[in-house]
Amino acid sequence: MKLYSFARSSAAYRARIALNVKGLPYEYVAKHLLKNGGEHKLADYLAINPQGFIPALEHDGALITQSVAIIEYLEEMFPSPSLLPKRPVDRAVVRAMAQLIACDIHPLNNLRVLNYLKSPLGQDSDAVSAWYKHWIAEGFAALEQLIAKHSIAGRFCFGDAITMADVLLVPQVANSRRYQMDLACYPTLKNVTAHLESLPAFLAARPEAQPDAE
Repeated sequence: MKLYSFARSSAAYRARIALNVKGLPYEYVAKHLLKNGGEHKLADYLAINPQGFIPALEHDGALITQSVAIIEYLEEMFPSPSLLPKRPVDRAVVRAMAQLIACDIHPLNNLRVLNYLKSPLGQDSDAVSAWYKHWIAEGFAALEQLIAKHSIAGRFCFGDAITMADVLLVPQVANSRRYQMDLACYPTLKNVTAHLESLPAFLAARPEAQPDAE
């Protein structure tokens, strides 16, 4: 199993957490998003993944792209330990939490969007920071309510075990810290994150623990 990754990519961070939770060994192939004009845009990687996004997972001769698709693939191929609850309605809730992050927060705040705001749209750093914080705040406000409703002991987003929602939460919180977001108004989310970040699978997936950490 081979993971094309970048230490500071939150999408790759998700995939690393999922692989670690599943206890799956993998080869780490670094593709730096900022060096050499973006190593993910070079011909060798585009020949593997035409979209040029990180992460991508190679397994048994197949290439899986998009972080949520990778996590779902791992869940289907290696179902234990599961990242989804047993009941269909509970699985839907967990997927909704995950998609709140993956679809409603992350796409608006990833590197290519922020760079487009700066150039060609000409927004300064303060405007870009305000944009970033607005979408984080909107998403986290809703997520705080969902976690408070569905977490059993305030240690996981849903129930009393790691789910896909937790896998996506931690990288998004890490991103928010880079922009000095105040998380005080999301106490349940904050407590869940603190617990998750103490777990071995999450610790090993941290950006600073990766081979291409800076």
